[in-house]
Amino acid sequence: MNKRRLGNSDLYVSELGLGCMSLGTDPKKAQAIIEAALEAGINYFDTADLYDFGENEKLVGQALKSARDQVIIATKAGNRWNEQKDGWSWDPSKQHIKEAVKASLKRLNTDYIDLYQLHGGTIEDPIEETIEAFEELKAEGFIRHYGISSIRPNVIKEYVEKSNIVSVMMQYSILDRRPEEEALPLLHKNGVGAVTRGPLAKGLLSGKMLDKVTSKGYLDYSYEELNKTIPLLREKLSDSHSMVEIALQYNLANPAVSSVIAGASNVQQIKENAEAVRKKPLSEEELTIIKSIAKMNRYEQHR
Repeated sequence: MNKRRLGNSDLYVSELGLGCMSLGTDPKKAQAIIEAALEAGINYFDTADLYDFGENEKLVGQALKSARDQVIIATKAGNRWNEQKDGWSWDPSKQHIKEAVKASLKRLNTDYIDLYQLHGGTIEDPIEETIEAFEELKAEGFIRHYGISSIRPNVIKEYVEKSNIVSVMMQYSILDRRPEEEALPLLHKNGVGAVTRGPLAKGLLSGKMLDKVTSKGYLDYSYEELNKTIPLLREKLSDSHSMVEIALQYNLANPAVSSVIAGASNVQQIKENAEAVRKKPLSEEELTIIKSIAKMNRYEQHR
């Protein structure tokens, strides 16, 4: 599988990364999925201390132990579970981040984290303090690089201007084109890699897409719009591509994108996603067709 440089860092990530949140809590099942990912050429694994109260990090660390020097492990911090474990609070403070990284390192059973990410963020946060925490962790050797996970334009701009982030994780798909107008061009211009999540739009762009259309719609798409847009995409493009291939290759066509993160709850999904990423890129004509069918949504909040 092809690899791309993550921003201006020395990390080269597979074009498809594994989003580990959907691994579940069964160690054997998680091991099988991660091994299938490694066999498919995936070297980029994304987790967070929030997932399953930290158990996800333990599963990922254990499954990747024998391949540690060949993979890139990304995790996140900033959310704190309460004592009852029925909710969490936001804490981007320097103290919390520097404590959280030690707990993540222990659960992952590793001496360093390749990419440490802020798991959210608001414009009201003490951003300079948060950046200071990440810079200190980098200088101390606990992390190699840092980034943020955010879809908020005002927060993204602050970190691009004030920090040395190498990546921004954001939701992006054919049905969620909000990053195209300002976020992706900003990252590309400043040498920050985009790591995209949700490329299949909660399964709407998978092979079972029409089964997943609900009366609630998706983002600013109504139920009726989805029932028009999705079949039209399939009609115009699926003679030569699977819907999964169209969805993943659309993300990879943007020059700002370093890797597309997709979850998998079974081995077959890994194989299908990896096969789709290995296919030839979409042509300019095909990209034009997609953009003529899918609406250009825009970020309305967090300006």
